Amino acid sequence: LDHMDVYSNILYVKEDKVALSQLAHRATRIDKYRPETCCIVGNYYSLKSQHEKAVQYFQRALKLDRSYLSAWTLMGHEYLEMKNTAAAVEAYRRAVDINPRDYRAWYGLGQTYEIMNMLLYALYYFRKVVELRPYDARMWCALGGCYLGLERREDAIRSYERAVSNNDIEGFATKKLAALYKEDGDSERAAKCYLQHLELRYRAQDSPTIALDNMGQLPLEHIINSVHIDAPEAEALLYLAYYHRDHGVLDMAAMCCSRLQEYPGPEKEEGKALLREIRSRMDAMGTEPKKDSIDPTGMGVHRSESGGKVEGNNDSFEFSP
Repeated sequence: LDHMDVYSNILYVKEDKVALSQLAHRATRIDKYRPETCCIVGNYYSLKSQHEKAVQYFQRALKLDRSYLSAWTLMGHEYLEMKNTAAAVEAYRRAVDINPRDYRAWYGLGQTYEIMNMLLYALYYFRKVVELRPYDARMWCALGGCYLGLERREDAIRSYERAVSNNDIEGFATKKLAALYKEDGDSERAAKCYLQHLELRYRAQDSPTIALDNMGQLPLEHIINSVHIDAPEAEALLYLAYYHRDHGVLDMAAMCCSRLQEYPGPEKEEGKALLREIRSRMDAMGTEPKKDSIDPTGMGVHRSESGGKVEGNNDSFEFSP
């Protein structure tokens, strides 16, 4: 049973109820009085949303071994699900007393105080988390959200930039950064973040491998035409449609609008109206769309409506290391 509790955590994250159930039965048959067994069974009941029963098994584990770190942390998670914030704080504190480098307990404390709207306390704990996990994008996102709650926009932007630089696979930081830059009127950075968000979401989906362009990047047209569209992606496509229209890249703007026709939200109608306007302008110009008329980063040289060049923002934009 050694380390089987860690394996049960993996099955929990994967939401594999069948495998976790089999593991719980097997552990119980081997030795039901091992703390690892109690944690495995607790994870099983937690995955079934039976949080009170999960707490009972984590408490059993602690009766067998009071210094069992995982049980304190997991019990804190359960109390948080049950909205019992006082008990959650106590459980997480016990965990950090046992191991001050347990980032999960520090993160749990930050979440708990954020739920209680005690943001300065939450900020303290999230700072501890990023000290322990400086390369974890999720921790930087949590810190950025806390800074936003405290209306410290510059600190929030720096935190989200750190998340992006540390492989924000879920695209949460790029989405938040794009919205912040949009509010600040920085269209170049907002467009780049929205495009990066679409690329991250495309890479996260089960997509066939395609050839990269000569700059080692995915073709922009393929990303726009292939990414699955949910609310964040619809917002990104609509913004990019306006961005490309304003920069005279009408073919790319039309492509973004066309993808929006597959989404049932309000962006569909706005995209439809914008697409009519774009096609009208293209007909008036009497030009054919140019597939290679935009830098894939959204920051390079664009074609204007008259066929000339419109220079993009030459300032380089690199996320903080």
